[in-house]
Formats: sequence, C-alpha cells, structure tokens
Amino acid sequence: MSLKSRLNRSELTIGSWVTLGHPSIAEIMASAGFDWLVLDMEHSVLELGEVQSIIQVLDAKQCPAIVRLTSNHPDQIKRVMDAGATGIMVPMIKSAADAKAAVDGVYYPPRGQRGVGLARAQGYGASFQAYRQWLEENAVIVVMIEHVDAVKAIDEILAVPGIDAYIIGPYDLSGSMGRPGDLNHPDVQAAIAQVLEAGRRAQKPGGIHVIEPDSQALLQRIAAGFNFLGYALDIRILDSICRTHLQSIRATLKTS
Repeated sequence: MSLKSRLNRSELTIGSWVTLGHPSIAEIMASAGFDWLVLDMEHSVLELGEVQSIIQVLDAKQCPAIVRLTSNHPDQIKRVMDAGATGIMVPMIKSAADAKAAVDGVYYPPRGQRGVGLARAQGYGASFQAYRQWLEENAVIVVMIEHVDAVKAIDEILAVPGIDAYIIGPYDLSGSMGRPGDLNHPDVQAAIAQVLEAGRRAQKPGGIHVIEPDSQALLQRIAAGFNFLGYALDIRILDSICRTHLQSIRATLKTS
C-alpha cells in the first residue's frame, strides 16, 4: 500500500529525517524499517544532486522519499518532484493560499500549475503518461504548521484539496509566539492541541517531530493522538548511540 493510501486511511506511520548526504546512511535507515524518510533541504547542506541520489536508493528500498523544501517555491517543488520524490514537506504554511500554492506546484494542469519537463521521475522522457497517473495516485503533500498564523487558519489550511498530512514544527511555532524554545509553555501547548483537534475534525493525519531518539517521547505523542510521526534524525541517532555506548564502556572500565 502506498504512503498516500496509508495517510488516507489515517494509519500510524513513523518516519525520520536525513540530513547527511551519503546515500548509504539513508539506505541503512530505510532498511531499519522507517515508513518514510524526509530529505531535509531546509536545515542541512543537502544539494539537489545528492537528494536525487538518495531518492534512487530509497526507491530501491521501497521507502517513500519526502523532500523538505527551503521554501514554498514552485521552481524548487518542480525540481525535487522531477528528481523522483514521493512528495514534499512545505515549511511555514500560514494560510489556505499557501497550501494551495504547494498543491499547484506538485500537480500538472488542469489540477495544478506545474511546468512539464522530462527528467528522472518521467523515466527520462520514456514514461511521462505513466508518471502523470502515478502522481495522482501517490504524490504526498505535507504542510508544516510552525507559525501562530497557521494555527489561527488551521481549519482552512487542512480543507485545501490535495493536502495529505500536516506536521507541527514546535520550535518555530514557539518562536512565532514570542517564546522560542519554551515548548512546555501553556500557550504553546494550547496551540499544539488546537492543531491536533483541527486535524481530527478534518480527518487529516498529523504529527510532530520528536527530535531526540527517545522512544518514550514518541509513544507519548502517539498516545496524544498523533499518527504521522518524525522520529529523530540521522545526526541525533548517530550522536546518541556513540555517546551512550562510549559512556557505558568507560563506566564499566572504571569499575573493572
């Protein structure tokens, strides 16, 4: 079953973030069993050529590749989709118009406004019509809710046809509320709860990014009702494992 179908059924899916450019890292993460992986072009140094190479690896592993964009710009949307991405994650969506612009960037006319080109996604020109059908049945558009203006307009945003899921960016959201990084502040928690409730009303899967590789924190988010969860990212998983194991080894050596 495709990721889009799973989202339409509001199934629980757990993904993670890729910020390092070597395809082997993404391959290891896909092999571990993540339901999807986000290739982060917003907060990493990943370039488009690296993103396409990683997408090729993920395709071989049948792991959906979602590209987090640097902005909601049709040129970038077109290029990452032409590279073969399953979908996009769009930062700083603040209104229904922003959400509609993202949908327009993914789909060809008459549904959208994406320019037509022949690249990897279209079989380098050999399978354009097949790709058009694939796009309608499989493309995934995730909006990032990370500003207080988005919270105020959340019902209108989630009502835009073509939006498949949302994910909350808690740090930017707290910053837009004048409380950067204070994620436990009652106002920030109330905004998160408001978005979660709107998602329930709209029957749109949604989630939040659990930055640290903390399984208990992830389970708490699932218990709260989120079902599109980002769990950690490559650099935090690597750093956490290295530190935890070395600390354990050194503690054992001191007592031996």
